[in-house]
Amino acid sequence: MKAITMNNPTPSAEGTITEYVTAAIGGQLFGLPISRVQDVFIPERLTRVPLASSDVAGVLNLRGRIVTAIDMRSRLGLPKRDMERPPMAVGVDLRGESYGLLIDSVGEVLKLADDSREVNPVNLDPRLAKMAAGIHRLDGQLMVVLDVDRVLEIMPDLLAA
Repeated sequence: MKAITMNNPTPSAEGTITEYVTAAIGGQLFGLPISRVQDVFIPERLTRVPLASSDVAGVLNLRGRIVTAIDMRSRLGLPKRDMERPPMAVGVDLRGESYGLLIDSVGEVLKLADDSREVNPVNLDPRLAKMAAGIHRLDGQLMVVLDVDRVLEIMPDLLAA
């Protein structure tokens, strides 16, 4: 398992800058607040979970931790990705549980001013809007800011089943 641990830098004195790990999913650029990102890794040896939602790609062992892998393409209602390149994963935690969000690729870390973040546009796809905490307009491209808590809201539904 190849992993890169992300350092969580201290926020600036003004509190006006947020750092985002950028990721591509289905051709769309997303940003995850770096404060929520634990690892970036290439998932290996996923074990399917019987009767799990299609959003759950399986579980894996990452340095001794059991990590639930969430297929972000499925979660967003996008077609399955081609199998030419292996997916990447962004490791996040929620309430003490570890998750790996399967994405197409990881980009760079961007530092963006909080006051440049806009609310979700009314024409944003509803599947994106329910998991987005706003957008940033970059050079000719929209970066959707993912709300990790909303992305993982699916998990309580699975546990109740």
